[in-house]
Amino acid sequence: MRLEGVTRTAAGLVRGVGEGDCWIFRGIPYAAPPVGGMRWRPPQPPLPWHSVFDASAFGPMAPQSPPMPGTEIPGDPTAWDEDCLTLNVWTPKLDGTPRPVLVWIHGGGFTGGTGASVLYAGDRLARQGAVVVTCNYRLGALGFLAHPALLGDSGDGSAAGNWGLLDQIAVLRWVQDNIDGFGGDPGNVTLFGESAGGMSASTLLATPLAIGLFHKVIVQSGPPVTSSLAWGAFQAERLAEGLGLTGVTRKELEAVPAGALVDATPGLGGGSIGDGTLPLPFVPVVDFRVLNQPPGEVLLTGKETPVPLLIGTTRDECTFFTLIDPQSATADEAHVMRRLSRLVGEERGAQIVGVYREARERRGESVTGADLWTAITTDVVFRLPSLQLATAHGQAGNRAYSYLFTQESPFLEGRLGSCHALDIPFTFGTVTNPAISGYSGSGRAVFSLSEAMQRSWLAFARTGDPSCDAVGDWPEYGSGQRPTMVIGPGGLLDSEGEIRQSQGLKWDPRGQERQIWEEMGVPAVAGHHQE
Repeated sequence: MRLEGVTRTAAGLVRGVGEGDCWIFRGIPYAAPPVGGMRWRPPQPPLPWHSVFDASAFGPMAPQSPPMPGTEIPGDPTAWDEDCLTLNVWTPKLDGTPRPVLVWIHGGGFTGGTGASVLYAGDRLARQGAVVVTCNYRLGALGFLAHPALLGDSGDGSAAGNWGLLDQIAVLRWVQDNIDGFGGDPGNVTLFGESAGGMSASTLLATPLAIGLFHKVIVQSGPPVTSSLAWGAFQAERLAEGLGLTGVTRKELEAVPAGALVDATPGLGGGSIGDGTLPLPFVPVVDFRVLNQPPGEVLLTGKETPVPLLIGTTRDECTFFTLIDPQSATADEAHVMRRLSRLVGEERGAQIVGVYREARERRGESVTGADLWTAITTDVVFRLPSLQLATAHGQAGNRAYSYLFTQESPFLEGRLGSCHALDIPFTFGTVTNPAISGYSGSGRAVFSLSEAMQRSWLAFARTGDPSCDAVGDWPEYGSGQRPTMVIGPGGLLDSEGEIRQSQGLKWDPRGQERQIWEEMGVPAVAGHHQE
């Protein structure tokens, strides 16, 4: 006899919770606890259980610092634990109907976040005929500390880093082994994520370990970001010094409480918006097990996993960062010139700034120093690498589709514009949540845009093509005209806030800014790599 709300996994039976016309399974272990001697080791299969596992509550987050004041979302988890490797499943039915599966990797700069955030509630996508999976993975030093001292000593081929990426791969393997019991099709899995989650998704395109584990990928604001093992070892040595250790040894590091590792992380810094990168203290590393070379190089040579790709960014990604950087927030054009000249030289910097000013004036956009710098860093860090990734993927014979998200946030009196992470609640339909609508906006135009985005994402998950009746025809980016779906004002939304399919598709939007980098001889890359 089949019990209502109960299904089987390889580790044992699990019982979910019925909420409306959707079943939700929370906090399912997908790997053994990565604690004690399993710290900085590849994830192992979950320990089996013999009674029915109660999947009514989310598991704890990975160890991390509290969110910045003012960024907390009511309803999000607050407790963390080193034993954090769990996942969550939303499904419309527990039957044998094969449905497309979407596996979400959360963002948070590789140091924060959780798949249990109310931002990522998968019920709205599930009710439209998909199975949605979110997960926790190891973060910060516990997830991405890299050093030769951490190599396995038992002949198991252990990596020297990338523990968090290996967790994500373990999630994808769990999906292959178990998702049919949740009404999902293991042969139709779409990997998607935003920010560090998008960076993870684009990085997993470049590792042989993930081949066959997903069949489509959606990258939201996430070109790959990696470092050399030498840079990772440098960060590990700085961490050990900050903790007062005599050196980087597995024995000493395993004895450090997780909270102490979290507390020591902010002092490590990383890059900065001022040098065209993001301040990430830990990133995936080229460790010659998970990654054999920088993902951008793999993608440019056409050796990536050959799956359909949907990729894009928000229009004003970096307002999210420049507003909290005093130098950026108060920059005048002379300051922008000085900062850009450090990246490309004084002469080229002046020409690039001139093109951005001219293009923005023509579109009626602000040309303050702060807004010019936001636009330039948005392109350098996010948009141009994403476009290059789409170009390279298409040239390798794969389908690639491009979008630009332009909807603006009403938060902080609109100063964020179309900022980093604003597309997430539109992707999941959580714009209807009152705790989120102050950031995303609400009303008919917002709800219609979110619905269109969900339907397009689901069309891509089903077929590998995001075209649908909500957005119209969406050609591949590989053609010379660079077709791009503009999601928001200036595209799908007209001046009155109505969806207009015929207006969504644009040819090379903001192409003048894209072209100046090529004309100045500054090559676009399909990702970032720190040596």
